[in-house]
Amino acid sequence: MTAIEQYLIDTYRASQHGDPMPPPPGRDDRAVLRAARSYEQFRAVLDGRPARHPWWAALSRLWVTARR
Repeated sequence: MTAIEQYLIDTYRASQHGDPMPPPPGRDDRAVLRAARSYEQFRAVLDGRPARHPWWAALSRLWVTARR
């Protein structure tokens, strides 16, 4: 069963029982990723590492491996 099918079943059940509708699948995905990134930056500060954007860290790793 896909997430959409499960969502439709849950929506139907909620309407039959008078419960609030469930959130659609994928609605909070960006917020979760943003929170994970913020947490990693927070951990970097606590560990004494620079808290830069993750793209910069990935690019610098690529740059170091490409120069070898």
